[in-house]
Amino acid sequence: MKSSKILKERIRRIEILLKELGYDVEPDELPEMAGYSAGVFQGEQYILSISVDQESRFLELGFTFGFSNSLHERIRSSMEDLLGICYEYGNYLSIQTLDPEITISIFSKIYFSGLNYYALKESVRDLRASVRLIKELFQIHDHLVGDEYGNS
Repeated sequence: MKSSKILKERIRRIEILLKELGYDVEPDELPEMAGYSAGVFQGEQYILSISVDQESRFLELGFTFGFSNSLHERIRSSMEDLLGICYEYGNYLSIQTLDPEITISIFSKIYFSGLNYYALKESVRDLRASVRLIKELFQIHDHLVGDEYGNS
């Protein structure tokens, strides 16, 4: 019961801070006992995801890239640059190779004891800078797709 109240208060605090920073938060549908995760948007643009495990003491910010397995060698040859980007901005990464794709996720953590407007602002800024540099590294260009943009 106590941890449920603490989690609810942390979620409320996170959502308020993100709204103050100008972001919209769209929670995922998870059972309450699993914790909390949400997508963070600026207008219609996806920025990053956030998650809080039920028993954790930190907020996790993340962004995931998906690549075809055919790009395996390109990713391998870019590992030093990828690790350098993450190191420069204080992020860590996870790489999974599952058929038919390779996923690279980058993360940042903020402990709740230090969570405030400025800490969150700087952490989001650093993660977004990492995402931008990784997109440049792999020559990923953003474009809008879907029925609402004339694609089907």
